Order: sequence, then structure tokens, then C-alpha cells
Amino acid sequence: MTKAEFRLETLTCPACVSKIDTAVSNLEGVQSVKVLFNSSKVKVEFDNTKIDAEKIENTIKKLGYPVLSSKVS
Repeated sequence: MTKAEFRLETLTCPACVSKIDTAVSNLEGVQSVKVLFNSSKVKVEFDNTKIDAEKIENTIKKLGYPVLSSKVS
């Protein structure tokens, strides 16, 4: 299992959290998603044989949330 953390520019409301959580959770290969409102971070566990961090990041960006940084472990 691979873990990634994405730091976003900002999350302004609980609806943002829900929107990101739903979109990322529905990606094939994603095992868990945790959107941290106060720190504007998204933590994802995923199967790297089915999806990569870049696709997750692009999904977040397409929702309109700029990703400032990411790290994969």
C-alpha cells in the first residue's frame, strides 16, 4: 500500500472536504482518503499497481483545488 499527502492552497468550507473525499474515494485503487480541513491536506492510501499519485493529484486539481505540494511514501 502506498501513501500520499497533498497540501492544498486552501479549503474554505466543509462542502470542499466532501467534494474532494467523494471524487478521490471513487478512483479505482484508492483504499482510503482523509481530508483535513484545518490544515488543507488530503491523505490517501492507494494501490500503486492500479493508480498513481499523479492521477490523484490531477483529480484534485480538476475539482478546482490547487495542489501546493505532495509527498509519496
